[in-house]
Amino acid sequence: PSKPNLDSLQFGRMADSEYVLPNDVGIATLDCAEAFRLLSPEEKRYAHYLSRACWYGGLVVLLQTSPEAPAIYTLISRLFRAQDPSLLGERARAIGLSDEEYQAFLVYAAAIYANMGNYKSFGDTKFVPNLPKEKLKQLVWASQAFAEHPDKMQELWDRCGERMFSLEPLQRHLGLRGEGISTYFSANCGMEDAKQAQDFLDSQNISAYNTRLFKTEVNGKMSYEVRLASVLVDDSQLDTEMTSKVKCFPFGSCVFTVTLGDYSPLLQRVVENLQKAQQHAANPIQAEMLAHYINSFMQGSITAHKEGSRCWIRDKGPIVESYIGFIESYRDPYGSRGEFEGFVAVVNKAMSAKFARLVAAAERLLEELPWPRAFEKDTFLKPDFTSLDVLTFAGSGIPAGINIPNYDDIRQSDGFKNVSLGNVLAVAYSTQKEKLTFLAEEDKDLYIKWKGPSFEVQVGLHELLGHGSGKLFVQDDLGAFNFDREAVINPETGEQIRSWYRGGETWDSKFSSVASSYEECRAECVGLYLCLNKEVLEIFELKGDDAEDVIYINWLNMVRAGLLALEFYTPESASWRQAHMQARFVILRVLLEAGGGLVSLRHTTGADGRPNAVVSLDRSKIATVGKPALERFLRKLQVLKSTADVAGGHALYNAYSAVTDEGPERFLSLRHTVLLHKEARKMFVQANTRLEGDDVVLMQYDGSAAGLIRSFRDRFPEDAEALEQHLLELARADAHFWES
Repeated sequence: PSKPNLDSLQFGRMADSEYVLPNDVGIATLDCAEAFRLLSPEEKRYAHYLSRACWYGGLVVLLQTSPEAPAIYTLISRLFRAQDPSLLGERARAIGLSDEEYQAFLVYAAAIYANMGNYKSFGDTKFVPNLPKEKLKQLVWASQAFAEHPDKMQELWDRCGERMFSLEPLQRHLGLRGEGISTYFSANCGMEDAKQAQDFLDSQNISAYNTRLFKTEVNGKMSYEVRLASVLVDDSQLDTEMTSKVKCFPFGSCVFTVTLGDYSPLLQRVVENLQKAQQHAANPIQAEMLAHYINSFMQGSITAHKEGSRCWIRDKGPIVESYIGFIESYRDPYGSRGEFEGFVAVVNKAMSAKFARLVAAAERLLEELPWPRAFEKDTFLKPDFTSLDVLTFAGSGIPAGINIPNYDDIRQSDGFKNVSLGNVLAVAYSTQKEKLTFLAEEDKDLYIKWKGPSFEVQVGLHELLGHGSGKLFVQDDLGAFNFDREAVINPETGEQIRSWYRGGETWDSKFSSVASSYEECRAECVGLYLCLNKEVLEIFELKGDDAEDVIYINWLNMVRAGLLALEFYTPESASWRQAHMQARFVILRVLLEAGGGLVSLRHTTGADGRPNAVVSLDRSKIATVGKPALERFLRKLQVLKSTADVAGGHALYNAYSAVTDEGPERFLSLRHTVLLHKEARKMFVQANTRLEGDDVVLMQYDGSAAGLIRSFRDRFPEDAEALEQHLLELARADAHFWES
């Protein structure tokens, strides 16, 4: 008999782990055909060029994720540009791969595209191909792409083949030195380097959103490069503001050098398409907005992006809505740097009408939140709140709702916009009864019936009145305060407030590693708290028993999510990998702590003999026990945030985030149960647009792994090879920063 294949043995031990995706992972088409059909020819051209800008910018995420992600993307792209998935499948069968093994590769390739890298966008966990390495190598060697360019394909495999499958401890999750991998930082950067860099950036009033940090040590002397994302690679064409920032700065015992040009060739294509979109803008505000974005990407200026964001806020009720830039800081281990993201979507008028009524009621609803009036913004700046059908969402993942911009100063003075993504909600949260975990049987039918409507309410409240509420107390650079120091009393202590934000400090820069999750927790709490309000439920056309059922399912969904969150906790480093899920675990802890029989959590054994669990919520105690507990916790969250009490905020949030085996819940043991029953997150297949003469044509694809792959194969028809070369060159230039 032949010797056993070591790769197969290793794979066999790995197959049930959290690092592979199942062949039956949910994959759904984001349908936007009807919304797109109703656009005028000019609106379609505007949407087309904005989409092109987003897709080009989305490739930046590969360089923000892992050292090997650009090479893996290129390998997969070249395989499927040379052969359709069906034809490559025929070759796979001819060389002995089973249908299951080839499907596993299709799922892996689709996931690389959907996450823009080889780490899950939701959870920051690495995923590897669910087939033996040697079999995938055989497939690459048997492909048309290899036949046409054997040297190039061999080089690509050599660059990424090992890392693609590697589950070395420090490669399993994103994180700073000693905890994981992050290409926002060179491999020798730890939390102390990130903190020192933030202190430097604050001292020079430089935003971290569009930066990366690279550390070099020579003869014991530390130097850091802060690299700005920009098209320009030297300072000869910079404006005055940026010229003063791009230079060398002594700081403490080290030196910081601010440079330009990160992702330059990709951002060049973003700019070119934004310039084309400008020609089809619906009004002067849109054209000005795009001019600021172009300037931002050209020069690496967050100031310019802020100006574009101000225009975006003023562009009320556009038919084609979009936003683009370095936006969310969830995946930066320190919590300050933004991942590239861009979306284009079309208004859903029926659902938007409900959200408009919610905005109209917002000032009354804000008065119900459990903190004094002084802790709320002086004036509520009524935002646009629209339901949109996504045409394009480029980045590492697609949320259900958005509240942007994330710039604290703009949110306080100019306002913000809320977006609910209707066609995402329609498919992302559909549930099959047989796949519902951790619920009592008697809850499942009601959960399936009302999960969608309850989540719609929660998203609306979370975005508008969660992220949209609360004041930050600030002393500006000139010493002026935006609050009355003598009159404002801390409701937790009964004393005058003693801390606040100084000029240049932001929520993210102060609260750093907990900022994203803490803020998501605050917004989720606001949603739970205000969904008890009858006026809110009537806005969403819910009355009587239906309204009561929606309240119950919304709260039940939150406590179940708190249990599911344990999948995203890493015991080895005692850290959380996903901001929203950490937030939901914290809320579960708060509601369990409330006692009174409100929430119960039981360890059980399933019919298959495997460990299981059931989470229950007593609906009769939501108002009497749950609401007061949430009220107390929510007040604490807001007071600590408003007053920039970093020590108090970290202490509170970290205490509730702790996962131990103490107490009857035994959360660490429950984590193993959750992993046994986990379900992979859905992936979305998005449309493409293409020009045919003066017409813009929409191309949609099947909701399958092959359909998702085909959508990316068609995404860059003119310059796919040049883009891949740019990605490889950019990754190669920085490879030494992540070598052992």
